Order: sequence, then structure tokens, then C-alpha cells
Amino acid sequence: MKLPDLPFTVTAWDALPATEHPGETGTATWRTLNVGDVRIRRVDYSPGYLADHWCDRGHILYVLEGELETELRDGRRFTISAGESYEVSDFGDAAHRSSTKTGVKLFIVD
Repeated sequence: MKLPDLPFTVTAWDALPATEHPGETGTATWRTLNVGDVRIRRVDYSPGYLADHWCDRGHILYVLEGELETELRDGRRFTISAGESYEVSDFGDAAHRSSTKTGVKLFIVD
């Protein structure tokens, strides 16, 4: 990932417009800042959220609050808690999907 030319920027995440994305169950609320080809998001998953798709896109994901379960298509599961992150590339066999029982707040760069 290479960030394009960008002046020093301060982002008030709560002031950005929220977009709702329904999951198979629950809802994801995104607040997004696009910088060239890089997408920076604060994402909130409601309690009981389960993604409605397998994602092949690379991410750097940091858990701000709550707990996230990430399942890889090959069946492996990982629980990521507040203060932890995962990193996955656009390449390889790491298709993944997310869920949370209690709700979670994430910071994602992709």
C-alpha cells in the first residue's frame, strides 16, 4: 500500500457520514475516508452481525472495542479482541468473513 500525496489531515470520525451495510444478520456501519486507492474506515458491527459474503480484499484491521471473530474459508477461526489487529493481503487463500456476538468497533485500512 502506498498513500498518495496527501496534506496533513485530521479526521473527526463521528462527523463523517455513516453508511449502513446489512449483513446476513445484523448491520455494519461504515464511516469512510478515501485517499486515492486507499480506503480508511471506522466500522461498527451490531451485536449478532455476520457478514453476508467472503472477502478477498487485503486489510489491516484493528479492534478498537469489543471482540471480532474472523473465519477463513478453509475453516480456521480467529478471535480478535480490543487492542489486537490482523493483517491479510489481497493475494493467497485467505478469503475471510467476520462476525461478532456482542458488537465491535474497528479501524480498517485497505
